[in-house]
Order: sequence, then C-alpha cells, then structure tokens
Amino acid sequence: MKKEKNNQSWLEIPANSEFSMLNIPFGVIRNKFGKVRCATRIGDFAIDLNALADYSYFDDLDLSDITVFKQESLNAFIDLGRPAWKSVRKRIIEIFSPGSEMLRHEPEEKDDVLHHISEVKELMPVFIRDYTDFYSSMQHAVNVGKMFRDPDKALLPNWKHIPVGYHGRASSIFVSGTRVHRPKGQILPAGSDTPLFGPTQSMDFELEMAFISAHANKPGEPIPVEKAEDHIFGLVLFNDLSARDIQKWEYVPLGPFQGKSFASVISPWVVTLEALEPFRIDGPVQDPEVLPYLGCKGKRSFDIELEVFLRQDNGQETRVCQSNMKHLYWNMAQQLAHQTANGCNISTGDLYASGTISGPEASSFGSMLELSWNGTKPIRLQDGTERKYIRDYDTIVMKGFNSVKGQRIGFGECSVEILPSV
Repeated sequence: MKKEKNNQSWLEIPANSEFSMLNIPFGVIRNKFGKVRCATRIGDFAIDLNALADYSYFDDLDLSDITVFKQESLNAFIDLGRPAWKSVRKRIIEIFSPGSEMLRHEPEEKDDVLHHISEVKELMPVFIRDYTDFYSSMQHAVNVGKMFRDPDKALLPNWKHIPVGYHGRASSIFVSGTRVHRPKGQILPAGSDTPLFGPTQSMDFELEMAFISAHANKPGEPIPVEKAEDHIFGLVLFNDLSARDIQKWEYVPLGPFQGKSFASVISPWVVTLEALEPFRIDGPVQDPEVLPYLGCKGKRSFDIELEVFLRQDNGQETRVCQSNMKHLYWNMAQQLAHQTANGCNISTGDLYASGTISGPEASSFGSMLELSWNGTKPIRLQDGTERKYIRDYDTIVMKGFNSVKGQRIGFGECSVEILPSV
C-alpha cells in the first residue's frame, strides 16, 4: 500500500488511513505481550497508553489517576473527564508529530509502546452497563410505517415530538469481528394462526451510530439538552442485528425482545467529539417545533459517510448501502436529554444507539428490510446472486468516515459473520 510522506507523523501512515493524526481514537487491545491495555491508534499502529504512562510521558498532565490505562476498559479513563481526555489526546499528537523527538529515538520504549495492528487483538472498548436504542431516522420510520401500516399515516403521532427509543440488552453487545449464530424464536408463518419455533428466515442488519456516555447524573436529575454533550465521550459504529420474523410476531404490545436481544456489534475504536468537530453541521428543521426541554441551538448533527458491505463466503464483497449520519432527525443531545428528562440516571460507559440511519434514496436505506422492501425486491450482488436477507456465512461490514485537510477520520470496520443456528 502507498505510504504518505512524513507530513503527518514520524510514523508511516497508509494513504487514506481512517486513523490519521486528526483522529486519535481510544480503545482497548490485547498487546503483543498478551497484556490487556487501553490504547489509541495511528495508521496501522496500536499505541499502548499504559506503556506511555509507565515511561512518564503523561506525568506532567493533570491526571488524577495514571493507572486508568492499565484497566481492561476505558470506563475509568472516561471518568477522569473531558479535560483529561483532551490533554491525553493533545500529548499523543505531540509525541507522534513529524518534528517530535519524544519516543522516536528510544528503541526499547518504542517496542513497548508501538504494536502493529496485526499483532494485537482489538477488544470491547468499554464496559456497557445499560443500552438504549433510539428510532431517530425519519426516512427509516416512514419506510417501516409504509410497509406495515397505512402508507398515508406512516409516522405515528408521537414521532416528531419525542426521540422514540427502547431499553435494549447490554450483555449481548459484542466487538467487531464477532461471529454470531442465527437465532431461533417463535415465528408466525404467512397464512397461519399458530406460531412455530425455529431459526429466523429474515436475518437483518441495522446501520446505526452510537455514543458512549460519561459522567453519571444522580437519580431524579435530568441532563439539560444544552449540557448533554458534556456527557458524551465519543462515537462508535453500531450494527443492531435483527430477526425480523421473530420481531414481527412478538413486538405487539411491548416492542422488540428476542428478535433483537441475541446480538449487536460495535466498532472497537471510540472516536471523540474533538476529532469530529470539523464535521458538525446543522440538523434538519424540526416541524412542529419541539418542546423546550428538547430545543437546542448550534450545529448538533454530523456529516459522517456510512457504508455497508455484504461479504460472501467466497470472498466477493458488494456495497449494499451508502448513507450518512446527517439523515438523523433527532440528534445525540436531544436523545440524552430525553433519556434523562424523567430523572433516569445514566452511567459512564452506557451505549446510546441512533436507530437505523436511512437516507432519501433507495440505495441509502440502512437495513435489508428496507433495501429489499420486506423481501419483495431482492438485492443483486456482484456475482449475480440475490439476497432478501442475510444468509449463513455472510459477513456484514460497516464503515464510517470523512476527511479534513487531506486526512481521513474514521471508525475502522464494524464486522460480523452470521453462522448457522445451533
């Protein structure tokens, strides 16, 4: 692969790497010595933050607990607060900038700090205690409403007034690279009044973004919408896998259960709001005007290109969706303000997913349900075969990125392979 000249860093960074010097995400790795450590990534190098701390590179920073990088999740680091996140990020940029002499000529230190990405295992970045899945893309909500309700009344009356969401299951959220068995559940066959139990025939992905929360609030203490971003550490890609036939039978009256709880997948690197600042944009006009507790000013949406690829077991890969985070009607600040408006307390490391992100064009629909229009319009793949839903041994790969100053900022891959039912 072509390498960039050292105009970004004294590390070699592949052209179009999503982990440029403007990114500096945070994650957790098992390093080449078998130790689990907090890390960041630049180009094809994972950088052991605990090793940097051991070699005193953070000693002059105002960090109340330097041992946070030895933990097996980012939660303790997140608890240090935004000033700590920003100072560590700034120091990492200083260390690896082109003119820096720090670390560069220290072979022993470099061996402990730098690990080629092929030598490490990317792990779950945070311990997720709670998980909320929102329903914040209007096009997705309209598409589902047209398929399963009156097309002239696709949106339910509450949809433009509240960020609709439900409380999902945190224990079955896994990191990218996970292999998931096709779930079983109750399914009502077409034309039947009696359900059967068996593997889902409608395995689906949902293209979502999710944010990781920070700074717990007290029970009964709402987070104002204007301060909500103070409680957001960063973002990940999120694939909320869905068994549509199981979900269809169970979701009335209480909503998704077994059709959703078997597995969801996140990308391993948490990209900070500081890295995403260049991509802030105005959100859509919200009409009717939202209630005051949800009203927010400024650029609260983000221009992040999103792609979904279906990789067959023969290695052929087809891009099946191209969307953008900007298509969300409800932004993250509104989601978190609504989550806590009733006094709900949040925890550091909680995950809040956007819901499926669908754009206005058919190619930008963020699920197989929409792309195949509930199986009536099969998707044609590169080799000429078709898909209505995901087959066994298909791998779904999600990507998200944008560029600024010639440098790309992205999330890496969020991938999952579907295995046969057990």
